[in-house]
Amino acid sequence: MKINREQIAAVAIDYQERLIPAMREKEALVKNTSILMEGLRVLDIPICLTQQYTKGLGNTVPEITEAAGTSEFFDKISYSAYEHIESFVKEKSQVILCGMESHICVLQTLIDLRERGFEVILVVDCIDSRKEQDKKYAIERAKAEGAVLTTYEALLFELLGKAGTDEAKKIQKLIK
Repeated sequence: MKINREQIAAVAIDYQERLIPAMREKEALVKNTSILMEGLRVLDIPICLTQQYTKGLGNTVPEITEAAGTSEFFDKISYSAYEHIESFVKEKSQVILCGMESHICVLQTLIDLRERGFEVILVVDCIDSRKEQDKKYAIERAKAEGAVLTTYEALLFELLGKAGTDEAKKIQKLIK
């Protein structure tokens, strides 16, 4: 399956102030996701943020809102974000997913998207869980559900398509 720039949107799930500290690889998670978000903005890929129970878990961390270029978010209490992002993704056929926790909100959103016919691209170096085993099995389940697994660097270069453009220079600068 080719990832199609014109048919894709990105959803960043629950990168919240009170959740990030509990993640196993929080520094890498925030760094990788920030690069991904900045790269998607360079490529004009629409991005939305979600927050799980904002009152209790806080807002999306500033590094992610700055990289995504937005502090607007869909507030949710359901684990799957689908019902909240449905209007955001409805004109697209592919959805990039990243976020936390990989075995709860990310996975349930992925399953709901797949059930509705979306091709889902899961950015495995931009997801995390508190426990390594939960992340590992979330990735296995995502694969079994038909998601495309990739890394932020591979995804950005696939969306870019060719070198020698202004976009390519900006993406290469982000990756370095």
